[in-house]
Amino acid sequence: MNKLLPLIRNECLKIIKKKRFYVILLILAVLVPMFTYAQMRAAERSRDKFTDWRIEVQQRITDNENSLDSSRIPEEWKTYRKVFVQQLQYYLDHDVNPNAPSGVTFTREFLDNSVSLFIPLLIMAVASDLVSGERTTGTIKMLLTRPVKRWRILFSKMTALLMFVSLIILSTYVVSYLISGLAFGYRGFNVPVFTGFRISGDAVDMSAVHAVPQWKYMLMQAGLIWFVSIVVALLAFMVSVLVRSTAASIVVMMAALIAGSILTNMASSWTAAKYLFMVNLGLTNYLAGMPAPIEGMTLPFSLAVLAVWGGVSVAVSFAVFTKRDILN
Repeated sequence: MNKLLPLIRNECLKIIKKKRFYVILLILAVLVPMFTYAQMRAAERSRDKFTDWRIEVQQRITDNENSLDSSRIPEEWKTYRKVFVQQLQYYLDHDVNPNAPSGVTFTREFLDNSVSLFIPLLIMAVASDLVSGERTTGTIKMLLTRPVKRWRILFSKMTALLMFVSLIILSTYVVSYLISGLAFGYRGFNVPVFTGFRISGDAVDMSAVHAVPQWKYMLMQAGLIWFVSIVVALLAFMVSVLVRSTAASIVVMMAALIAGSILTNMASSWTAAKYLFMVNLGLTNYLAGMPAPIEGMTLPFSLAVLAVWGGVSVAVSFAVFTKRDILN
């Protein structure tokens, strides 16, 4: 451990000197106010149109039910809308406004919508060049000429990466809450949120549904987002080991993530796609009770698939880094 700590500290200093983390904070500081303003305008239009949130929810139920008769809507979307209608009706029956504006609610919804693409892209900005970047600049040769085992070098890089992944997730929550709270207020931690929806086809089993305070829901959400981010970071780390060019490493991961967002909406008939890591990134959808992109997918299944992908990426990274002739 005494030999690893200086290496980990050195890798953390390298990441800080590259200023990638500061760029991520800047991106959040620019984008979150934009999303907050859009949400604020939507809330104002809703207040102008509806005097009571119950009327708004009932109107949304009616609109979604009417759209089910349209032949232009794909069957997958109809299934989602049927589930959505049942969930809205559940909130209405229990007299809970599902969209009460607050900084906490905005943060929860923003993170739900960011887990599959936005946050992985932020993670990729740090992870994609940890090894390939040093091979491009030639600094990896200097590092490997020291009397330190290769696995220690790679382990220190991976540990530093996981530390910054956790810091990025925490920063996203804090920045989102602080900025959105200026518009919506900082209340809302104890607002009840329903979870435990069990979906089978286009029917929702309500027997296990229970209310949890929003702060507890966000803790569960944060754990799932952290797990997704760790797997994405490990995969980007593996690509960085395998590919010599930083640009190629970034392109490979971006292509995989964007393909995943497309497959999530189009792969309902391709059941084998459920074993791809990018189709399983939306873990928070299980908490919210949204339909899985492919029938048969569940939270334990997606966790297992992501765990396998993460474990394989670690094994490949160490096997290649310790055996390949990197000095040439």
